[in-house]
Amino acid sequence: MLLSGKTIVVTGGNSGIGEAIVVAAAAEGANVVIDYIVHPEETASLVKKVEAAGGRAVGVQADVTQAAGLEAMVTAAVENFGRLDALVNNAGMETRTSILDTTEEQYEKVLDVNLKSAFFGTQFAAKQFIAQGGGGIVLNISSVHEDWPMPGNTAYCVSKGGMRMLTRTAGVELGPHGIRVVNIGPGAVATPINTSTMNDPAKMKALDDAIPLGRMAQPRAPAKSLRWSRWWRHAETCG
Repeated sequence: MLLSGKTIVVTGGNSGIGEAIVVAAAAEGANVVIDYIVHPEETASLVKKVEAAGGRAVGVQADVTQAAGLEAMVTAAVENFGRLDALVNNAGMETRTSILDTTEEQYEKVLDVNLKSAFFGTQFAAKQFIAQGGGGIVLNISSVHEDWPMPGNTAYCVSKGGMRMLTRTAGVELGPHGIRVVNIGPGAVATPINTSTMNDPAKMKALDDAIPLGRMAQPRAPAKSLRWSRWWRHAETCG
């Protein structure tokens, strides 16, 4: 299998896009560290799903807004599986508030979860890649809103714009170490972060009308993890 022997950490890995990444990686034989902050029962269920798919997994309850939590995930990967090959910075949140009504607390929470976690997660992963040798990959799950303004969700857009530049700059810095930093900017996906939109028919119609395919994406892992396989092969060829 494509990812046999590879170890991957996925932040926010027990739901939505993160869960789909975990399942797809496991289907290709990966060892997966699933970060979560709430719902340990869902993580336990996901670990069983991973094992049924032929992979191995452990859940780690860690706060991605704290450097200690991010370091603990890298440590868990090494202690359980001997090394780390990829980090997926997937954890994210939003407040759906404008620049006029976003509080300092809301702003800090969004930037900490979405951007600070990716920054220091990349730092800890890169240090591990360098220490063990052989390079590695950081995959940042950004958003179309790194470029496309979303009025009424300003802090989220700011965080994703920062993630895009983090990817570019860290990729240049870490390239000489054989470390690739890859950015993916999904559009709207049917995950818990979009519950308020999915529960409002008018908002859903407006959203679907703005999407070329006319529908929100689904986070399901494709058959035989085809998309993951293609991404991994492509990433292996990119500097």
